[in-house]
Amino acid sequence: MTWLLAGEAKKRYTCQRMIKHKSHTTKGTHTQASSTVLSKTRPAAIKLGLDVHADSIVVVRIVDNSGPQPPQKFTRTQFLTWVEGQLGQAREVYSCYETGSFGFGLHRELEALGVRNVVVQGANLDERHTRVNHDASDARELALRLDRYVAGNRHALAIVRVPTPEQEQRRAESRQREQVRRSRQRAATQGRTLLLNQGYRESNNWWQPRRWERLLPQLPPWLAELLQNWMEQIEVQNRILQKLTTRLEKAAETVRPKGLGGLTSEVINREVVDWSRFHNRRQVASYTGLCGGVSASGPSRRDLSITKHGNTRLRAALIELAWRMVLWQSQSRLVQRWKGVLFNPRATGAARKKAIVALARQLAVDLWRWHTGRVKPEDLGWIMAEA
Repeated sequence: MTWLLAGEAKKRYTCQRMIKHKSHTTKGTHTQASSTVLSKTRPAAIKLGLDVHADSIVVVRIVDNSGPQPPQKFTRTQFLTWVEGQLGQAREVYSCYETGSFGFGLHRELEALGVRNVVVQGANLDERHTRVNHDASDARELALRLDRYVAGNRHALAIVRVPTPEQEQRRAESRQREQVRRSRQRAATQGRTLLLNQGYRESNNWWQPRRWERLLPQLPPWLAELLQNWMEQIEVQNRILQKLTTRLEKAAETVRPKGLGGLTSEVINREVVDWSRFHNRRQVASYTGLCGGVSASGPSRRDLSITKHGNTRLRAALIELAWRMVLWQSQSRLVQRWKGVLFNPRATGAARKKAIVALARQLAVDLWRWHTGRVKPEDLGWIMAEA
């Protein structure tokens, strides 16, 4: 009897262990299934196309591989708050907007939040030329291109390099000098036009002290008074221009190739921002916009003029420097390569211009090699001079 009772107790104990184990197994399976469902419902990536304005931002969102959602409009503060909510809904949040007058402030704010943002070149987003173009269509097209870019198509967007705040400040100084110089030139042109309307033919330097002393006795009082207004503007702009020029020249390198002045050197360096950003000579030449264009289809091929795709200010500074290198570095390897055209009195003006463009393009590559330590000045045949 005792033996039977002990056997029944053991049997009940075994059954209870089996039920308990089954319960734990079922619970673990349920928890694992729940986590799998949550991981499946949480999107891997959210892509945001942004059309940015001074007082609003239009956003089109793409979740994973789905289609673009209807556009939404926010103020800047509302948009940043909304983006914080998006970060908790996906593993990665990507965004992009076109470069323009709004700068890189929004990019830095998005990066600080954890968004993987890119700034892209402005482009015609109406590829089909439907002539229907508005904020919503621009944001939708940017979101679609960003979707392709994230998927691996690196040609879907033309990414703009974002400088640091310090680099942006240095570049703004050199660009302001150019803006002031053009403003002074416009004021001088207005005065010259006024003189020409009254029968006085003068150059844009009519406001220089010696020329003005010679010109003033010939002018009627009313015309002299109007020209004085333009001269006041020119004098103010001239003082600002001289101050900015002196600041840039002081910041330039002390040892430079002969012919490369402090102002030109600093303008080129600040426009490039960082010479180490380039990995090969093709990237350097492409950034200058001095590469020749090509129109080819099938067996036909036609060479075009330079693309002018890149930094306009850098291109102008390089062309100016190229002419000075011909004068001051005539023994250098680069100038010697084109001496058959540049020093040939029978060469046409068009041939000399083509040669100087080719020289400027290669000069940018040589400057990149020099600044990154790939070559020494003597390897290029440069004569160095101390400021």
